[in-house]
Amino acid sequence: MTSKTVEKEIEVINTLGLHARPASMLVKLTTQFKSDIFIRKDSDEVNGKSIMGIITLAAGKGTKLIFAASGEDAEEAIERIEQ
Repeated sequence: MTSKTVEKEIEVINTLGLHARPASMLVKLTTQFKSDIFIRKDSDEVNGKSIMGIITLAAGKGTKLIFAASGEDAEEAIERIEQ
């Protein structure tokens, strides 16, 4: 089984941005996957399974984030995150 990396730019559409509640929901989702998941905003990169990391991005509505997943279920992880 080969490990692959999938990247996708996803825009924050939540009116209040990626604050505590949506960040918590995102972590709940990302921890279901074996893949390593990282989120980039400009020059900052955080672990997509870390609520504190996600909150430090201060991603408001309209912010474009790059989600990168690396591992056996990377493609599925990125698809689910985008939904």
